[in-house]
Amino acid sequence: PGGLTGRTASFRIRDIHSSHYGRICPIDTSEGINVGLIGSLSIHAKIGPWGSLESPFYEISERSTGVRMLFLSPGRDEYFTIAAGNSLALNGNLQEEQVVPARYRQDFLTIAWERVHLRSIFPFQYFSIGASLIPFIEHNDANRALMSSNMQRQAVPLSRSEKCIVGTGLERQAALDSGALYIAEREGRVVYTDTDKIVLSGNGGTLSIRLDQYQRSNKNTCMHQKPRARRGKCIKKGQILADGAATVGGELSLGKGILVAYMPWEGYNYEDAVLISERLVYEDIYTSFHIRKYEIQIHVTNQGPERVTNEIPHLEAHLLRNLDKNGIVMLGSWVETGDILVGKLTPQVVKESSYAPEDRLLRAILGIQVSTSKETCLKLPIGARGRVIDVRWIHKKGGSSYNPETIRVYISQKRDIKVGDKVAGRHGNKGIISKILPRQDMPYLEDGIPVDMVFNPLGVPSRMNVGQIFECSLGLAGNLLNRHYRIAPFDERYEQ
Repeated sequence: PGGLTGRTASFRIRDIHSSHYGRICPIDTSEGINVGLIGSLSIHAKIGPWGSLESPFYEISERSTGVRMLFLSPGRDEYFTIAAGNSLALNGNLQEEQVVPARYRQDFLTIAWERVHLRSIFPFQYFSIGASLIPFIEHNDANRALMSSNMQRQAVPLSRSEKCIVGTGLERQAALDSGALYIAEREGRVVYTDTDKIVLSGNGGTLSIRLDQYQRSNKNTCMHQKPRARRGKCIKKGQILADGAATVGGELSLGKGILVAYMPWEGYNYEDAVLISERLVYEDIYTSFHIRKYEIQIHVTNQGPERVTNEIPHLEAHLLRNLDKNGIVMLGSWVETGDILVGKLTPQVVKESSYAPEDRLLRAILGIQVSTSKETCLKLPIGARGRVIDVRWIHKKGGSSYNPETIRVYISQKRDIKVGDKVAGRHGNKGIISKILPRQDMPYLEDGIPVDMVFNPLGVPSRMNVGQIFECSLGLAGNLLNRHYRIAPFDERYEQ
């Protein structure tokens, strides 16, 4: 009763089962108390007609020339002998592999190719999209691969993204399925383009496409689309017109390629501390934009409605410098900590004894009711600063105490990388920045090029995530040769 909870679930329930193959990822799960209870779908899994998860397989037959694909539920694939996805089929009536690894009735075997019924369609069809984006995942410990697939969700979109040098080949499909890109819905010719819109001409008419500009996500990051199509270019249906946040050329681009050294440096990279160069700050390599929402409600109290105004008593003038005549901050203003975003006064009841002497005199002689109000302004909190990019005053029908008006202010903040920030690679190699060094103090290569980041070398053998060394070596070669590499996991070709 009540289902499974993180405190009552046993190890047997959390463990990986053989029926997960190609349906639920064995890597991608949460790290906390719900480990093994919250899973991710594999990249090729689908829900069958009876609500069960199905995985695709190729049928192997010497009689049929065509390729037939089957989707099997966990109960049906036990009765077939299934080979791995990187087992080669018949090629010119010559069997390239006489004996292949396979599984049959929840057991892993090594059998002859003639006895194989089905073959997996992909070498890593049993991984989720998060685990499939890790290059050289076969060289990593499963615990570090789990951390990496979770930390890729925490990556912040950078102001200037960069296509990864070493990838797995799924970056383009991940970007397309994310919905951040704008895909052409029909063919045509680009007649006008700027940062806000793209105008297509075709089929006897024009189509104006509005792009997302500085939209706030639920994680307070900036969603911004950048046009890719040039003026005068002919576009086909399905072509990418605009890149989104953290995409370049239609591919997912979560980070930047920098020069990393694995060496100790005067104790500043002890344990999981990381040393970085000031170049990452001054050249805006890891600079990101964040949009914060600040809101305040205007209620109708028992003493009367609250009032939005720019005339706030007992406040210094420089705190009110950005307010317009209505008492709301002006669009495009630069605001600092403590500045007033919305000026608001709330009426309140004051006892007779607390009146000032001059107020009591006015009330006694002239009968003037002196109104007293409390300052309840919306102020920018400590540590915040930025540019006001949007202001919304939301009026609701029947403004009452149960249905108040709302004023929302959106502020864009530019954040540079600094001491205390978390940095991570795609192999679970995470760390905290401990010191930012001048370029002349950083370790350098034989040709005099200073490195950008220094990792602790002791963090590699104990964690058993050697894939980062493979990625560093291939990434350095790709940077020098100006080439990009796409390596599918569990599908390496080794020369004999």
